[in-house]
Amino acid sequence: MRTLNLGILAHVDAGKTSLTERLLHSAGVVDEVGNVDDGSTRTDSTALERQRGITIRSAVVSFVVGDVAVNLIDTPGHPDFIAEVERALGVLDGAVLVISAVEGVQAQTRLLMRTLRRLRIPTLVFVNKIDREGARHEDLLRDITAKVARGSIPMGTPIDLGTPAARYASFGPSNRNFAAALLELLAEHDDALLAAYVDGKPEVSHSRLRRELAAQTSRMLVHPVFFGSAITGAGVEDLMSGLAELLPASRGNADGPVSGTVFKAEREPGGNKVAHVRMFSGTVRVREAVRIRGQEHKVTAIHVFDRGSAVRRRTVTAGRLARLCGLGDVRIGDAIGVPRATAGEHHFSPPTLESVVLARRPSDGPALHTALGLLAEQDPLIGLRHDGPRGELSVSLYGEVQKQVIQATLADEHGIDVTFRETTTICVGRPAGTGSAVEVIGEDTNPFLATVGLRVDPAEAGTGVEFGLAVELGSLPLAFVKAEEETVRETLSQGLCGWQVTDCVVTMTRSGYWARQSHSGGVFDKNMSSTAGDFRNLTPRGRRAEPRAVPSPRCAACAGRPGRDRPPAAGRPAPGSPSRRCRAEPRHRGARLR
Repeated sequence: MRTLNLGILAHVDAGKTSLTERLLHSAGVVDEVGNVDDGSTRTDSTALERQRGITIRSAVVSFVVGDVAVNLIDTPGHPDFIAEVERALGVLDGAVLVISAVEGVQAQTRLLMRTLRRLRIPTLVFVNKIDREGARHEDLLRDITAKVARGSIPMGTPIDLGTPAARYASFGPSNRNFAAALLELLAEHDDALLAAYVDGKPEVSHSRLRRELAAQTSRMLVHPVFFGSAITGAGVEDLMSGLAELLPASRGNADGPVSGTVFKAEREPGGNKVAHVRMFSGTVRVREAVRIRGQEHKVTAIHVFDRGSAVRRRTVTAGRLARLCGLGDVRIGDAIGVPRATAGEHHFSPPTLESVVLARRPSDGPALHTALGLLAEQDPLIGLRHDGPRGELSVSLYGEVQKQVIQATLADEHGIDVTFRETTTICVGRPAGTGSAVEVIGEDTNPFLATVGLRVDPAEAGTGVEFGLAVELGSLPLAFVKAEEETVRETLSQGLCGWQVTDCVVTMTRSGYWARQSHSGGVFDKNMSSTAGDFRNLTPRGRRAEPRAVPSPRCAACAGRPGRDRPPAAGRPAPGSPSRRCRAEPRHRGARLR
């Protein structure tokens, strides 16, 4: 059986969760269609989601259409929870973009489609709510083509639009107007069809057109549009047929090297961490070890999503989604086995707001830190930061609704009553010049068994942090290189004054270590040999040695301060830190520096 990992995406309140429920019902997974208003849906399973009537966390359900097993990920539609959508995008084979026939194309609709197009994720469009008063057809199709999906084509037409009796009629092989429109659209990307179109040949078969439609849909050249109603079920059967026929389901390579990605992490009631994984290649078995960030972890349990729920299995193979237990301190975005080339890419802008979280009862301070740490496991983009001198915890936010959800989650799940300070704009530091530094093994100021040389260069805005090597490949063990890169990124995530430093290229220009050594008895002595920890510990010390910068209104956020552990290195910036002249900028125009 082939597998299709499908995402349902939409602007908030377009009806994607209702569509998910209708698909499950049509596939025979559930006997009754869940309702968002009364909190009976399968995917909005938390008390907070049911209370608010919105999707907060992505959820996976599954069903079968013909010979295709569909793993459906229902994602949030509210822009405050776009991070959940981002994590799902990296594991999708295809998507359905839901648009309300009443509200039409909205801001989030355009953002989602731009991202789907950039990632080349094949996408069908489902126009929902055709039974609602004010539903539109022809002018909405024009909007979709102009604003969202160039190359869109309706696969049928709504009848009795805007009434409770609204239904959907698909275009069949005998519809000459549809065949002509489809031939014209497909001919733009197929020379043989173009020749037939120019010659006016009518003998292009319906089956040939459907095969080419599927091929061009898979290449993101064409976007079939379906109409219907998730509430009444109109058009849903046709959409299901389109999923199996038009989107690229595959069997995967179960015999290849193990390769997967963690797209969601959660904890069971007992505290054990569970990783939601998409398998791209290979097979994972219970009690076998998998490699994550250079460490071996033994899988203790596997639950594969199958026909509506997660079922305990002994193996999970390529193409499937599963819940894996026993992976230790696994994080969202971690690669299982062989990393993919696109691992770690971000598809949406990071949060632009932040706020300090305060426990109403001072005695809850330690518990608050622990609880926020658990929330950060589920959503790393909240960017939990601890200001040691002030003893304050702050989080990054997309908006006020997200803040309210965090507050309610802390109260309901952890029993901690919190308040937030005024939301402010996040500012970031960007190097305005180049700096370099070296720390050498054996120097009085370097207590670690590592030599590290780093150069920091400015980069174009929006490029983030890039790490590279200017040392000979193989001169440093891979584990040490990974440790250095991870520490550089972690160090720059919170600069000297708490601001993130971004849009720079950090190059490792010099390296050195002491090879593994043992006592005469053959016992390994870490005091005689370099470890990855030496590289992790050395880089932040170098940052604290940054020379003092001349403060100004635009660089105050990143101004350097001499380190307290030892005097600043004369005449050179610290490794991994911004250069002497930095500029702090809001992440969006119109924001003010604090």
